[in-house]
Amino acid sequence: MGRAAEALRQLGLAELEARERELAEEIFRLRFQLALGQMDGLKRYRQARRELARVKTLLGERRRQGGERAG
Repeated sequence: MGRAAEALRQLGLAELEARERELAEEIFRLRFQLALGQMDGLKRYRQARRELARVKTLLGERRRQGGERAG
């Protein structure tokens, strides 16, 4: 498992939800820049999408387990 996934697993439910909102906003801004031709590379956009997917996966796992999970 990668370092990014491990770091996300250490976050609590509220922190994951906040990170989900941050990433969704960032992706919106990056997609807008891409549409306007203001962004040359797609690297950060793709990274943000992958991280959002990781966060959503962890949130789904936690919610199925019944909420906050200790460490």
